[in-house]
Amino acid sequence: MCEKTQKSSSGGHAGDAVYGLGVIGAAVWFISTASTFWMGVLGVLKAIVWPAFLVYEAFRVLLG
Repeated sequence: MCEKTQKSSSGGHAGDAVYGLGVIGAAVWFISTASTFWMGVLGVLKAIVWPAFLVYEAFRVLLG
């Protein structure tokens, strides 16, 4: 009498892979350009939030 609905989550995980590769690439870039250990640590933190930098710069350029 009472039907249970099941949610299916199929596909849609390609963005996770792209984000993961972006984090790895950004970490390599930031660490390779770091001049001190703590700048390398900061680089790892920046690598985690790189999309925020990307969107901020895109809006800054597009909207002036």
